[in-house]
Amino acid sequence: MALAVKIPGGLSAESEAELRKRLPGEVELDLSPEPSTDCEILVAGRPDAEQLDASARLHTLIIPWAGLPPSTRELLLERPHLAVHNLHHNAAPAAELALSLLLAAAKGVVPLDRDLRRGDWTGRYESYPSLLLEGRRALILGYGAIGRRLARSCAALGMEVDAVRRRPGQVDEAGPARVHGPEALRELLPGAAALLLSLPHTEKTESVIGEAELALLPPDAVLVNISRGPVLCEKALYEALSAGSLGGAGLDVWWRYPTSEEDRNHTAPSAYAYQDLDKVVLSPHRGGAYGQKETERRRMAALAATLRAAAAGEPLPHPVDPAEGY
Repeated sequence: MALAVKIPGGLSAESEAELRKRLPGEVELDLSPEPSTDCEILVAGRPDAEQLDASARLHTLIIPWAGLPPSTRELLLERPHLAVHNLHHNAAPAAELALSLLLAAAKGVVPLDRDLRRGDWTGRYESYPSLLLEGRRALILGYGAIGRRLARSCAALGMEVDAVRRRPGQVDEAGPARVHGPEALRELLPGAAALLLSLPHTEKTESVIGEAELALLPPDAVLVNISRGPVLCEKALYEALSAGSLGGAGLDVWWRYPTSEEDRNHTAPSAYAYQDLDKVVLSPHRGGAYGQKETERRRMAALAATLRAAAAGEPLPHPVDPAEGY
């Protein structure tokens, strides 16, 4: 019997063709908008209760990106029989953006670029703060698909790498990082020249980096956040950067976002004036972006690989625990 898969949001013609060419005949796709009464796998990021309850055969929800929306989590906590899995097709571009933010902040790329556009060469002849990363230590908070890529990149720069992970013994591949549990965070912060945040936002990670944690970092350290804004204390980070007790930051995720299309060109990303700080490199939450067509191609490739595993009775990658929030 074919594996019945429901994708209620539908797909573009290009995406559908990309997905179908990668699937075996044992997978049957239903792309109609109506809830399915016989599907076994539902592919949806924010399903409603009707979609989750329509089929008595449903056993798996695939969220077609990395993360667990709060509304989806609430529904899943009421349906513990459902297995949940993510797609991590955007891990490589997110890690690349994190590395670019780290280098740009460490080397003062943005203010030096701005000055030279005005014909100002002062940065060449006067001492300008620049952090040498080789021989220093990187600390990665969140050691999933993105964090492991970051560890390899930092090691290639000649850095020593530590990582903090909720379950340090469950790393599924060898890498250059020494992996620790959350209890080691404060001991590791004083030695970190670069702190890179790639962890999910949950109740346990809300403001996990606050005033006390920032104070433990070396004064020339650079912080990079590509996870979610609220894992950082907004006020504490701004004050540390303004006071000069932190060397710099590269931020792709924020505390404020536009709420409508009209707001997209006049919404400050924070209640604090991060945009006025030369030490900060700002990015508009585009870590997983690498062109719409390529994004969808990679998403379909990742979805097809997951569905092939399901059809073959193999374990599915990237499980999510709704109780933990990721």
